[in-house]
Formats: sequence, C-alpha cells, structure tokens
Amino acid sequence: MIRREFLKTSAIVGMGIAGTSILVSNSGMYHSASRRKIHRILNSKGVDVGTLPVMRAFAGNHVDHVSPFVLLDEFGPVNLQPGADPLRVNAHPHAGVTPTTYFLQGSGHHKDSLNYDFQIKKGDFMMFNSGKGAIHMEESGQQLYEEGGSYHGFQIWLNTPSKYKFMDPSTLVRNQADMGLIENDNYWAQVVLGELFDAKSSIETLTPAFYYHIKMKPDGRIDIPTDPTHNAFIYLIDGELELDGARKLKRHHLALYQRGESIINIYSENKSEFLVMGGAPLNETVFSYGPFVMNNEEQIRQCIRNYQAGLMGNPDIVNR
Repeated sequence: MIRREFLKTSAIVGMGIAGTSILVSNSGMYHSASRRKIHRILNSKGVDVGTLPVMRAFAGNHVDHVSPFVLLDEFGPVNLQPGADPLRVNAHPHAGVTPTTYFLQGSGHHKDSLNYDFQIKKGDFMMFNSGKGAIHMEESGQQLYEEGGSYHGFQIWLNTPSKYKFMDPSTLVRNQADMGLIENDNYWAQVVLGELFDAKSSIETLTPAFYYHIKMKPDGRIDIPTDPTHNAFIYLIDGELELDGARKLKRHHLALYQRGESIINIYSENKSEFLVMGGAPLNETVFSYGPFVMNNEEQIRQCIRNYQAGLMGNPDIVNR
C-alpha cells in the first residue's frame, strides 16, 4: 500500500547564510527611534518537491526567529503550456502543522482525505489544518492545463500550538474579499493574516500571526508597526530593498529581525515585491519528521503509526 511508504527524504531541512551588502550612497532610508534591528539575512535554496521546483527559505530551523511559522517555500514562477502535464506533489500526510497556500499567479488543484476536492485561483489562500493527521495531494490547476500560463505562489507552514496538535483536521479556502487591502502612492499591500494600519484580515488562526504581501512603487517607503514581543521576517520575491543598517535585501533572501522593538523600516528605490510575516513565538520544543511537526519524539512515532495504519486516510484514493 502506498500509505506505508513514508519517506524521510521529505523532511524539512535548513538553509545557508547569505552574503550581505552595505549601501554606501544614495540611501533613501530613514529610521524611527523604535526600529527593529536585523538578526541575520539568509539565502533561499532551490529544491524539488514532487515535480515542482521551489525556493526554500527555511524549514524547521531558525525557530527562535520565525515561530509561529516553521517552513517557507516559494513555488515557481514556472510557465506551463496548454495541455502540459500538471506539476504535482502526490498524496502525502501531515500532522501537527497547518500548511497554507497563497497564489500570486495561476491556479492549483487540492484534494485531501477530508473529502475536499477543489481548484484554487490567483489571490486565494488555503489553510490545511492537519491536526492529528490527514493526507492531501497538490498540483497545478485546471485553468493552467486548459490555457497555460504562470504558476507562482507560496506554501508556508504555520506550526500548531501544543494544545491543538491532535485536534480534528480541517480545510479552509478564503479569497481576497476576506483580506485587508491598502493602496497608496508608495505601495500596494494585501493583508492575508492579521492587520496593518486600518486594514484587517477576517481569516482566523490558532495563534497570533501576520502575513502581508506588499508591492512597492519606485522611491517607496513603509514603516510597519509590529508587537515588539513577536517575531518578524521579510522574504523578497522580486526587486531589491534597503533595510535597517543600510543593508540590501535581494531576491530570494530572507531577513530575520530581532525582537524588542516595533517598527520595520523599508525603502525601495525601484519596484519590488515581498512578504512581511511573523507572530507570537510559541516557545515550545519542535520535533519534526518530514511532514509531521510535533513537540516530542513519542508524538512523532504515534503519527507514523497512525499513518501506517491508515488512520490519516488512503493516498490511493486521494491520488485518483
């Protein structure tokens, strides 16, 4: 049976440290008294997940600075021709974690052991709360198969607080009408989770978290307020940013911030696109084995036993 073939090669793994650059002139940055300082800048690494190429920014590492998140993958952009075979990740289990999927371009197809089978389009946000365990399959969607086009987005995992690790699993899809939106002369910002200024998302999470998708215009500035006790980080999708200390952030780089201050200062000389994320750190031990994210080794062993016994569903059915 496929469900008994659990491979540790899908385990989350860490990334390397990126080289940093210092701006010595033409700086557009200005600083607030309560600005956050950068802890470290990391470079993402290209990996394959199923037949899908992704850029992996972090996966199970740097927990002190990324919690309550535990993995960040950017998939694509990949251009598909009409009628091309879908990019696909076959049915696989999760437990103790909530994979979220957010589409910048294209469409996706999600099917799971909870009897959900649907298409996800540009701007949609899906949360697969795996709880005590469930199986899902992911692939590029029907619209791309029929029309072709770009497939681009993010799968980012929210860690589940210990008291919810063995809750019943659930699947939720929300669209842009459920998110906050800001548009002005400096930037466009989609508030996927949390709130920013007067814009607020109605999407609820099991622990406080924020998730902003921002597009900056040339010579654009933004000062993002955060809770000083929360973690915060920036992932650059495209362009280049100037951050605290006149440090440059380049494409596929991740800036991790220290806690203790509030404001994240960002300046963009040209157009740029990025994510700003974070939330309340869980301050809990993380044990991970592939797609299982728990608090101790015995919980991991229980997840493996449950999966092998078919208690999370049958991947043969989900793959059909």
